[in-house]
Amino acid sequence: MTNLLEVQKVHTFIGQFHILEGVSVGVPKGSITVLLGRNGAGKTTTLKTILGLTPPKEGKVIFDGQEIQGQRSFDIAAMGIGFVPEHRAIFRDLSVLENLRIAERQKGDLARNEELIFNLFPDLKRLIKLPGTNLSGGQQQMLAVARALVPDNKLLLIDEPSEGLAPVLIEQMIEAIQKLSANTTVLLVEQNFVVASKLAERYVIIEEGQSVKQGLMADLVNDKETIHRYLGAA
Repeated sequence: MTNLLEVQKVHTFIGQFHILEGVSVGVPKGSITVLLGRNGAGKTTTLKTILGLTPPKEGKVIFDGQEIQGQRSFDIAAMGIGFVPEHRAIFRDLSVLENLRIAERQKGDLARNEELIFNLFPDLKRLIKLPGTNLSGGQQQMLAVARALVPDNKLLLIDEPSEGLAPVLIEQMIEAIQKLSANTTVLLVEQNFVVASKLAERYVIIEEGQSVKQGLMADLVNDKETIHRYLGAA
């Protein structure tokens, strides 16, 4: 299977702190791949490094056959990478429609993809004129993902999609991400292992800034020793 994204032995610093110490990640085209690890392991920094928000000092980031490390975040995004940050980061004073429109890279993006978006998140169509501040936490998360679907992205980077959501909304989010993966490759960070195991086909475990293990999620689910050692779960 061809990798749409390859992160090769990346070292990333934030200030004087050496956060990523040789992380390598392969994301096959058409897959859902999850980054796993304890808090502070370097998962979110890996996403930001891919997007150029925390540029790597060493190593390569290869997207769709092209090295992108060192390029501006705007230019990297324009190649077809969408980012759904942790804590949603929607514009609370703007309506749902305005939040979606502001995500357009080219005029007509929203009109072209609105059927997909509203099929995945029907609540957003009903709430289209409501300001972001009036949305529930789950609705805000839906809007954050929907914004990344407005332009035609080949890859979505999603940080903690289930964080703070009630169980029924988590199930809705899992279903939506599974459906959108039919059109888009997904790399996500997910702290909830049960959610990650339902969503992802492949996994990469990051421990203290290093990628220590990766493979098929179906194999990891039955590997209790690895789960306990790196994720702290029984």
